[in-house]
Amino acid sequence: MTALFGFELKATDGAARTGVISTPRGEVRTPAFMPVGTAATVKAMMPESVRDTGADILLGNTYHLMLRPTAERIDRLGGLHRFMNWERPILTDSGGFQVMSLAGLRKLTEEGVTFKSHIDGSKHALTPERSMEIQRLLGSDIVMCFDECPALPATDEEVARAMRLSMRWAARSKEAFGDRPGHALFGIMQGGVNQELREESAQALKEIGFDGYAIGGLAVGEGQEAMFGVLDYAPGYLPQDKPRYLMGVGKPDDIVGAVKRGVDMMDCVLPSRSGRTGQVFTRHGQLNIKNARHQDDPRPLDEDCTCPACRNYSRAYLHHVFRSQEIISSMLLTWHNLHYYQQIMDGMRQAIAEGRFAEWETAFHKGREAGDIERL
Repeated sequence: MTALFGFELKATDGAARTGVISTPRGEVRTPAFMPVGTAATVKAMMPESVRDTGADILLGNTYHLMLRPTAERIDRLGGLHRFMNWERPILTDSGGFQVMSLAGLRKLTEEGVTFKSHIDGSKHALTPERSMEIQRLLGSDIVMCFDECPALPATDEEVARAMRLSMRWAARSKEAFGDRPGHALFGIMQGGVNQELREESAQALKEIGFDGYAIGGLAVGEGQEAMFGVLDYAPGYLPQDKPRYLMGVGKPDDIVGAVKRGVDMMDCVLPSRSGRTGQVFTRHGQLNIKNARHQDDPRPLDEDCTCPACRNYSRAYLHHVFRSQEIISSMLLTWHNLHYYQQIMDGMRQAIAEGRFAEWETAFHKGREAGDIERL
């Protein structure tokens, strides 16, 4: 633990919180949404453009970067920040989730996981120690413990086994992380949708002691109602004075519901992936730019949005470039979606600070339920 990494809670409104995470590479305003830069890039975006959307921090994937171009190569080239031209904070995941979801033939033991690369079938091993080494080579500011994330649904016995293994791996991660001033290590709470297992996991993590705490093992198929059921109690098991990070979430209403329940940080591929497939998020809900209703529409996606897609281009143009498979379509729609997500975060931070989160949330849901503007 070091004074160079810190978290200050500025205001609360119900369970919702707003604050600031301090790192040597800059401050992260919370609640924070982290765009996902899987392979050292947020797809279809320049780093400068990602920053222009309002993002304070990005996420990088240990699993993908260790396979290609390799952590050792990135280290030789000056670290991930220089490599991808992003000088602000970066959080890296541990690789555990991708190993479970992407890798070929894998074998899990107490020591770690051996697996075959989804790229070329080459054999690799990930352990808590190796995950810490890779994330050190990458130079990430916030490092995640190595954990096992079982897909839901799973039996309580399977969830308990995975959680307790993850807690043993968390202790090994902490030891391997060592003393790194200016860098933070986050523990990951597991336990599926079982409250007793979640509490046991949180207790184990607090005894080890971390700079921040993540809630893992959600958004893996259990549905929003079950996820919110866990979030009704899980953040309260974690220390008040440390950041709380909900991994891999989510849709706009997932994010708002998570913040309402005490979460400070989130990440998800959804805004960028959706942009590439023509799915657009706006204050009025979701729309699909490939639908024929947009082909003669001179209006923007959202007349109140200040992103380049809305300021400079019509729905008709965006429909055309998507249909024509032009690269600018992915660029503009991704920019818009990331901008919209950051506008949600900004709106929540202001509302919590001013004690009007419930009012803001009501307006948010009302706007999205209204649906897209009338077709011409």
